[in-house]
Amino acid sequence: MVDEPMNTTPEPENNPEPEKPVEANQHADTAPVDPEAAKESETGASSVDDGEPEISETDQALLKVAELEEQLARRNADLYNLRQEYNGYVKRSKADGLVQYESGINKVIDLLLPVLDDIALARQHDDLEGPTGAIMEKLEGTLRTNVKLERFGSEGDIFDPNLHEALMATTSSEVSEEQVAQLIQPGYKIGDRVIRPARVGVIKPE
Repeated sequence: MVDEPMNTTPEPENNPEPEKPVEANQHADTAPVDPEAAKESETGASSVDDGEPEISETDQALLKVAELEEQLARRNADLYNLRQEYNGYVKRSKADGLVQYESGINKVIDLLLPVLDDIALARQHDDLEGPTGAIMEKLEGTLRTNVKLERFGSEGDIFDPNLHEALMATTSSEVSEEQVAQLIQPGYKIGDRVIRPARVGVIKPE
């Protein structure tokens, strides 16, 4: 085995390169940044990027006023509708009350009609005398004053089918139109409302 000759040539030293001095502009690039300034910068950039115009405080106030006016108009409309419903309810209540009142009066008059017929019959025979006659007159007067009940029908009246009920009829050359020849039962009405038509005998022209 042959020994190789050793390399006795010294290797060059690995000397590091000298550090270069840092220039001033490099220090400026690494200077600390203010967070508030960076935030404003980002916000401004975002606004520019979005392309949306900034709304001023005056415009915001006007929008708020318009919104409040719309709410007020809606509340006024709701209040108006509520008042209309209430007025309608009051009118219906009054109408219903009047109908019930008239219905009650009609029931009372229906119960009293036989008594009133007896009074009318007694009057025809001149039997309304003494205390009984005074009581009957007072009853009729009370109904006439407080209820506005009127008795109608008499001989010689022109026959009206809205007021009279003909139970018999005869003819005569002495009349030119239908007339009441005989009153069988008087009729009763309150105002223009007929409670019971007068029951009569009619005479017609030939």
